[in-house]
Amino acid sequence: MISAATTARRHASTLPGWICGCAVAMLGVSAALGANHEPIQRIEITARPIASFKLGSTEKNFGPLEFVGGLEMSSTARDLGALSAFRFRDSGQHFVGVADTGFWFYGAIQRDAGKPSGVSDFRMVQMTDRAGNATSKKWDIDAEGLGLRGNTAVVGYEREHRVVQYALQPDFQTKQLRELDFLVPAHELRNNRGFETIAFSPEDGPTKGALVIVSEKSLDKAGNIFAAVLSGPRKGIFTIKRSDTFDITDGAFLPNGDLLLLERAFSMATGVGLRLRRIPAELINKGVAAADGPILIQADMSYQIDNMEGMDIWRREDGAIMVSLMSDDNHSMLQRNLYLEFVLHED
Repeated sequence: MISAATTARRHASTLPGWICGCAVAMLGVSAALGANHEPIQRIEITARPIASFKLGSTEKNFGPLEFVGGLEMSSTARDLGALSAFRFRDSGQHFVGVADTGFWFYGAIQRDAGKPSGVSDFRMVQMTDRAGNATSKKWDIDAEGLGLRGNTAVVGYEREHRVVQYALQPDFQTKQLRELDFLVPAHELRNNRGFETIAFSPEDGPTKGALVIVSEKSLDKAGNIFAAVLSGPRKGIFTIKRSDTFDITDGAFLPNGDLLLLERAFSMATGVGLRLRRIPAELINKGVAAADGPILIQADMSYQIDNMEGMDIWRREDGAIMVSLMSDDNHSMLQRNLYLEFVLHED
């Protein structure tokens, strides 16, 4: 039986989502936590292809980015949603991610003539603590960022700020290994504005494969965003310029070592906005204050966007650099789970 909430959600999916996490509490929308969950849930995803990025337009090129296609994902399963971060385990097919309601999620992007056409083998697995116990306390499981190298995953948590390393194991299991020193003084981290970018840099780049973390909106006295390189010759704290009203929701490295940041803005008057900003590799270094770089794309609600929180960069078989984005619907009937895909054309 389909609930009234599910029916309302389906009707609402025809409208662009516009409520980011800061407004969800105002409307009384929240995830259903504390219920009993299956250890591993296999979830059937209904995916509606998105052919155009700009509403009412067939335009494909937006600055250096070329829109390939996208998906609007829905399901009758109540736990689908709140998808905060994801990384591909191969060239644009199998992925792993984290939801801020305390789940790992896994799946695969299906393609038709190179464009995203569906999602298969989707599973959600409840997160556990070091002792292997599942928890449904939002304060403990607000997973926002994910870095991946091989079978090593690193998750950034907000509220109870921490950066935790895991081993990905067969059959969708994970083993918590240790907490990492995130260098930034804990008292500088804002309650709901912690580390949303957790990204491994290229091993042959200037940061030598180091893990780099960037907060969403934890600011120093000059109003710049705290970030850190956690190992290697550039180990230490640096900051990134906060520009306009945009906050950082994820980041991933380009092959040359530049850091591409996904940013989001929100207001009740204008809704949600998206932006991609490129930070040059030479500025990702200890002691650098107010690192900044060019804006590659900026979009408002006249585009197919929502509360965009997840991003990954990968190489297609033909060598093209691909940028994939994913949204967090906050389990709101007014928002959508989106997957968007672009080619990044370099000069």
